Amino acid sequence: MDNQLKSLALRLYSGEGLSLQEFEYIIEHYSPEAAKFFGNLAEEKRKEIYDNKIYVRGLIEIGNYCKNDCYYCGIRKSNKTCERYRLSKEDILLCCDEGYTLGFRTFVLQGGEDTFWNDDFLCDVISSIKSRYSDCAVTLSLGERSFDSYKKLRDAGADRYLLRHETADSEHYALLHPQNLTLENRIRCLKDLRELGFQMGCGFMVGSPYQTAKTLAKDLEFIQNFKPDMCGIGPFIPHKDTPFKDFKPGSLELTCYLLSIIRIIYPPVLLPATTALGTIHPNGRELGIKAGANVIMPNLSPLEVRKKYMLYDNKIATGEESAQSIKLLKEKMASIGYRIVTDRGDRKEI
Repeated sequence: MDNQLKSLALRLYSGEGLSLQEFEYIIEHYSPEAAKFFGNLAEEKRKEIYDNKIYVRGLIEIGNYCKNDCYYCGIRKSNKTCERYRLSKEDILLCCDEGYTLGFRTFVLQGGEDTFWNDDFLCDVISSIKSRYSDCAVTLSLGERSFDSYKKLRDAGADRYLLRHETADSEHYALLHPQNLTLENRIRCLKDLRELGFQMGCGFMVGSPYQTAKTLAKDLEFIQNFKPDMCGIGPFIPHKDTPFKDFKPGSLELTCYLLSIIRIIYPPVLLPATTALGTIHPNGRELGIKAGANVIMPNLSPLEVRKKYMLYDNKIATGEESAQSIKLLKEKMASIGYRIVTDRGDRKEI
């Protein structure tokens, strides 16, 4: 590991910001030795704020209809082989009932951008969850909406909103999405969410088609400047029924390296070890935790729909990924020195 890379790591660790070119240098000079060095610094930062706590969120995939045609996504509207579904309000509340009993204190409602999920329906669901479980947080991940729509969801009781920016480079964004979707509007949504008081999360794919060290550096610079409450990153995994079916998947090693860098850039960030990490490697989530992540989102969706929410090929949906396997998950986290806690898991102030 060269002295310049070590110097950049220590500057980040001390709280100093880096330039776009310096982030690019860090990415270009990845090595197992560098990953270990950054990983150790990330663990120190994470433990200063969160000790050895791992927060769990109960993920409820409420539907896989989507009006968008993103080139990487298995539930894109042009995929005619996708078996579509929507959960009812009663289905969603049953998932929450089960999740609460299992110890979850955050529920994440995720779905495609579907006009069926209008404000009235979502506000009714949110307020029902919050009245039933006042000690729980409700997180939404339902894509781009208007300021007024986000405000209604916030007023109904939603606490958090996840909206991956996917890439902070507008030209790269255009290569991943059809013309009607723009990075400018995605950033507008993130700013609206922050203004409305949501704990908000962004994120990006690692190894997505046409990605370069420079586009990744722009993602890190964006996170440094924007300081999101949450940041979800995971390796790109191709889906057989999309235009990107023949592209190579992203790297486990690079994803973990970037998790460490993000933890050091903004130490209080809530950082998931994503399902995609667990999909590409049997111990992917544990490796993500050791690299600096502190959130896991097991699946609470009804068993019969989990295989239908197939954003990418071979997405894990049962076994350890299942919320019902929380005991096994606790044991696996304990084996690497961490503990699952029953907690809303809000971002800590520093």
